[in-house]
Amino acid sequence: MSIPTFSASTTADEVATAFATEINGRNVLITGTSLNGIGFETARVIAKHANLVIIAGHNAERLKLSEEAIKKDSPSANLRTLILDLSSLASVRKAATEVNAYPELLHVLVHNAAAALGPFRLTEDGLENQMATDHVGPFLLTKLLAPKLLATSRGAAGYVPRVIFVSSISQANGSGVDFNTLAHPDPEKYTSLGAYSQAKTANVLAAIELTKRAKGRINAYSIHPGIIYTNIYMKKETIPDLQAVGIIGPDGKPNTQFQWKTIPEGAATTVAAAFDPRLDGTPGAYLSDCVEANKDLAPHSSDAVSPPFHSSSFYTRNDILLC
Repeated sequence: MSIPTFSASTTADEVATAFATEINGRNVLITGTSLNGIGFETARVIAKHANLVIIAGHNAERLKLSEEAIKKDSPSANLRTLILDLSSLASVRKAATEVNAYPELLHVLVHNAAAALGPFRLTEDGLENQMATDHVGPFLLTKLLAPKLLATSRGAAGYVPRVIFVSSISQANGSGVDFNTLAHPDPEKYTSLGAYSQAKTANVLAAIELTKRAKGRINAYSIHPGIIYTNIYMKKETIPDLQAVGIIGPDGKPNTQFQWKTIPEGAATTVAAAFDPRLDGTPGAYLSDCVEANKDLAPHSSDAVSPPFHSSSFYTRNDILLC
């Protein structure tokens, strides 16, 4: 099979077209699929070829709008909506129970949803909101859906299901995951961008460790999608933090000194991580611009450091078991 060369300007549609054969017949669950976001674009292009695309989000009205937009683009698309609030462990458990009851196999799980930057906020479970939404919720959802993914691995000869964590280049910031603030959130130590970096580091470590523990039965990948002006950048509580680091200008518009991607370009790496057959040779990899980019990982975001930030330590403490 001849696969085109991908780059920063490759679009999600181009990647999905290149891997149409790999997507054909697959069932995919994608979180964070509101309009004007990369999760929506990921769902839209995959739905053109897949057997089933499950779009998940916490707002039923927004899910309906996304469903209608995808159906308008691809009338034959087979979609299913799933109410899922990743900041609530009860909601995650309820959604996982629903998905596990679906008769279809689950081939790909894409963790795309993320909380907006902003002031310190605790969830109903007493967790810091960004870490809860960006990592702990996806972590629990993966654990609860692992048996379904493993059943897919057993049921499809030669097929290895995939789990994709949409991380960020911000995984390179800070010094890793602070377990004390993870277990006991402290508003005095909180910074919005610091919490974001910790959650994105945890995403990378999750992909590495899940791949190891699955022993060839599930392949997980983390990605940096690029800098994209999506709906999350337009939230009132997010803008001051982005202005503080210069990504957004005083006028609230993107700073052109940064290399921005369009939403179709931003979703491309997710689609590549989910379906590029060449990645079978590098399970657990971190991707950027649709290709493996482990060289861009900070030491605390890889396996090459000592506890307490070693991923094996992290996931022993967080109890992910595949059996």
